[in-house]
Parts: sequence; C-alpha cells; structure tokens
Amino acid sequence: MTYREILRHYWHYDDFRGIQREIIESICAGKDTLGLMPTGGGKSITFQVPAMANDGVCVVITPLIALMKDQVAHLRKIGIMAAAIYGSMRHEEILVTLENCVFGGVKILYVSPERLGSELFQAKFRHMKVSIITVDEAHCISQWGYDFRPSYLEIAKIRKLKPDVPILALTATATPQVIEDIQLRLGFKENNVFRMSYERKNLAYIVRKTTDKYEELCHILHSVDGSGIVYVRSRKRTKEISELLIKRGISALAYHAGLDNAIRDERQKEWHDDRVRIMVATNAFGMGIDKPDVRIVIHFDCPDSLEAYFQEAGRAGRDGRKAYAALLYNDSDERKLKRRVADTFPEKDYIREIYEHLAYYYQIGIGSGYGASFVFDIDKFCATFKHFPIQTDAALKILTRAGYINYTEERDNQARVHFIIDRNDFYQIESLTANENNVVTALLRNYGGLFTNFEYIDEAFVAQQAGLQTAQQVYMILKNLSEKRILKFIPQRKTPFITYTERREAPEHIVISREIYDDRKKQFEKRIEEVIRYAKNDDICRSRQLLRYFGETKSKDCHQCDVCIAHREDYLSDQQIKPAKEQIKQLLSDGKKHAITELHNLRIPSDELHAALSCLIDEEEIFIENHLLHL
Repeated sequence: MTYREILRHYWHYDDFRGIQREIIESICAGKDTLGLMPTGGGKSITFQVPAMANDGVCVVITPLIALMKDQVAHLRKIGIMAAAIYGSMRHEEILVTLENCVFGGVKILYVSPERLGSELFQAKFRHMKVSIITVDEAHCISQWGYDFRPSYLEIAKIRKLKPDVPILALTATATPQVIEDIQLRLGFKENNVFRMSYERKNLAYIVRKTTDKYEELCHILHSVDGSGIVYVRSRKRTKEISELLIKRGISALAYHAGLDNAIRDERQKEWHDDRVRIMVATNAFGMGIDKPDVRIVIHFDCPDSLEAYFQEAGRAGRDGRKAYAALLYNDSDERKLKRRVADTFPEKDYIREIYEHLAYYYQIGIGSGYGASFVFDIDKFCATFKHFPIQTDAALKILTRAGYINYTEERDNQARVHFIIDRNDFYQIESLTANENNVVTALLRNYGGLFTNFEYIDEAFVAQQAGLQTAQQVYMILKNLSEKRILKFIPQRKTPFITYTERREAPEHIVISREIYDDRKKQFEKRIEEVIRYAKNDDICRSRQLLRYFGETKSKDCHQCDVCIAHREDYLSDQQIKPAKEQIKQLLSDGKKHAITELHNLRIPSDELHAALSCLIDEEEIFIENHLLHL
C-alpha cells in the first residue's frame, strides 16, 4: 500500500496535513529527520504510517506513560500490534513484550527513556529488526532545552547498537539553538529539519496586568464560555483556586502529581467529558491531552520559559475555532520569577551538603553504595535535615546531571492489597455489595498470597474480571473495603527513587562542572528574562513575539491579541460596543439569514457597528456566509 492508502485504511483520513507527508517520505528514504510540529499538528501519524509501511518494529521513546498507554490501546483497536514498556511493569511482562518484538509480533513499541539503559532491553534490542527509532518530545535531550531529562542521553547509546536505522525526532517547542543541539546529540548524519509554522491563527494571546488575579480570573471565565485550564505553580493553589471557582458558580477540579493515579484519571475524564468545565492544575496536567474544544487556557502564575508557556497555551483551540490564552501578571511576578533562579540553582556548597546528608539518611559510607536504590520521601528528608523541598529537589536534579545519583519520580508503583481478615471469616460477612463481592472474588481467583502479605495487583485487570467498567470503580471499592477493615490497600502512585550511580564520594570531591551548572544557570536566567520581557512588552504583537522567539522572523500582527487590539485606531471597549452587539443579535434572533446591508437600518454609528460585528464574528456568536449573516 502507498502511504496515503495506509492512512485511509487505518485512520480513515483522506490525506496528510501540513508537513506530515514530507516527514514520512524523508524517514522512509532512510534519512535522519527532525520534525517541528506545534501541539495538535498530528505528530503520531509521522511515525505510525512509516511503521506500517516498513518491515520490523518502530521503537518510540516518550516520557509520557499515560499517553503511551492510550496510544497502544487505540492502535490495537484499529488492528495495529502495539506494545509499551515502562517503569511499573513486572520483569516477566517486559521480557514477554521484548520477545514479541524480536519475533515480529509487534509493529510499534513505546518505551520510556528510563528503560533504555537496562541490560535486558539492550540485549533484546540487538536482536530486533528495527525500522525506525522515534524520539518524541525530542527537546528533552538538549541541555539547552527548557525540559532537559538526563535519561534521554541513553538514546544516543542505543542508536550506536543500530547505526543504520534512521532516527525521527519530534517536538512542538524548540529554539534555533535547541534544534541544532537535538541533531548533534542524536548523531544525525546530516542536518535535516522540517518545520510547520508555530503561528496559531485562531488563538488570541492576552496578558492581563492586574493587582487582583483572583477577581480577574473569575471575570475572564465568566466572559468566555467553554472548557478551560488554569495553570498554577503549587499543588496547594490548585485546591484553593478550584474551591474559589466553585463558590463563584464555575465547576472546577484540582489536578497535580501528588494525587493518586486513579483520582487523576477520573478527574481528567470528568473534565474531558464536560462534566466539569475548568481544570485547575500544575504543569503535571497537559502532555497527551486529547481535548480539541478547550476555549481558554489561563496562566495564573508565570511559567519558567516561553517554551513551556507556548506548549501549555497551545492546548486551547485545537479544533481550529477561536480560543484564548491569557497570562495574569502583576508587579510581584518579576521578583518571583527571578527568585526561581536561586531555587533552581542553589549554591554548589549547598548541593554538596545535600549529597552528604543523603548518605547520612541512607547510612552509606564513603566508597560504598554503588547501584543501591532507595525510596525517597522528600518531606521526611527535609524535616530530618531542616532543608526546603524546592531547593532540595533542585540539588538532587543537579547531582543526577553530574552523574553521582539518579533521582527519578517516573517509577509508577502498582497498587497493593493484603487481606487482614481470615479466609474463613468471609462467609460471615453480610455487608458486602454485589460489586464488592465480585472484586473480592476476582482478587482471590487471580492472586495468591493475599492473606499472608501485600501483593501487587492490576486494577484494570481486576475490573475486567469483576465485570466492572473502569479501574476507578475498583479503586473506590478497595478503599471502602479498607475502611471496613477487610483488607489493607496501597493505591498505585508515583514514587520518587534515589539510585547511587557511583560509589559515595567525600563532599569535597564532588565536581559540579561548568556545563551542568554555570552554563545551564545562565540559560535559565535568559529564559526567565524572556518571560518577563514578553509579559511587559505592550508594543509588539504577542503572537509575533512568540514566533520570533522560536526563530520565525517572517511574521505579521495577529490583530487579536491585547497589544493589537489596544493599538487599533478604531478601538472601542467591550462596554462601548455592548449595545450594538445586542441590537445585531436581536436582528438575527428570528433564525433567518440576513443581508449585511440590513445592519445599516439599525442606525448604529459606523465605528461601533464595525467593531461590534468583528467581535461577534471573532467570538463565533454569529456567522457570515455569502454576504449573509446568521446566528
């Protein structure tokens, strides 16, 4: 089949969009390829179609475990053999999956970057027939990128095992410097970049300078209809703002990485299905979101970089209809942003102190500890040694980049269950509901040793065995059974781990090089300055500012951001054109189509009429077809 026939057969799209075809033709010609595609640009098609067009398995490296699972489920549904390998899987499951890849039973294999360094993966990878190596979120491999992840450096190592296999790198956000660095670090044989413009014609970027962010937030959400996301910096603030919105009559939920997986999944589903209008979230929410009709994204707190802002703001309006991205800003934000530099790059002596206290915490002597791995409770550690969590987290990440430890929050621990009543006592329990009884029966049939110790369970599998629809139902039932003192239940959750990748050194021998500290600190300071400059610059179109940051010099004013609107000679406030808008809508309220010329009969001043009409069309309250207007 041709590429287009594959697209139609599996995905039922008539043709490719944007630069999809060019990327596919490049990678299928065996060329290392970098694709720059904005959020919603259809990145997955660029490797899924070539995967079906070529012999062997396409290996896709991505840090997004939730997205990985969703993609595998979707691909299997349309008849494509896909699989995934990530941190919380058992050794036996990983082995079976890799064996299937070796013997041709898998066409697309998703792998988390942390798995690439394992001896098991590398041993099996050598025996696989690999068609393409795809690197999603490729900016994570660049130390100049805003979201550098040391685990991505393992990709260059596995590439050496298959030097003739072409590599496809994909990202939605990369500056010119990062574009060069991605190709260098992935060992591109020659530079080969395909770009889609980062311009989003349907997205209006707004900066609101306000002394009261809470009131401004409520005002905006009452003014703009539809689904939305509010991004904040702290977990505490997600709860605080979601409760405020509920009091103001706006349905909202809080979302952050500290919530149990089942709760996060349920909240995301409620928001996705429009049972809740607004998600108030940290940046843990977003990657892999597949909701095209988000009408507004508001940043209550400033992000650390324009890359992060652009990616998060870009989750609005993926359906192509008018949407808004608003940043709330006041005088204190500049001070807060600059303080993040010290938080993200604490003094080198402080980093050495954290390293030493870590050894005390785990009782590791100098010269020992290599390969040792520990669960890490940052709150307990900070309470023990009187450190602050933010600086401690930053110090551990720098020690990871320096190669002394591996500090990861990516390990997903499975849920665990232990029955605390005797097996014979089950017959005396009369308070179990039908669903509770089905879950207990499914557990006893499929897992041994539940009466003697905690056993790992798969909530989705238990749901299937118990005849339930979702893992969330199993989660709630197990919580209820725990409250009834029938069993103990430890929910699935992300757990930070510390692994010593070198023998413990004396603190004075810890080397924190210029490349991993001084250079990156300067880069971080520069990104912070760019965020401040964007928020304070009221002279240049917002869209144009962002496009220039990403290297697009040929841009034009968007005519819809706050800067462009304020600079219109005929600019009128919302309040000034409100009566004109109401008159136009009243004329069209009969449901018929009206000629534009009929508007002149309303006797509205021409400047107000023009402004009101433009506003109603922009907001999609009215539509124009063949010079006829209708609601």
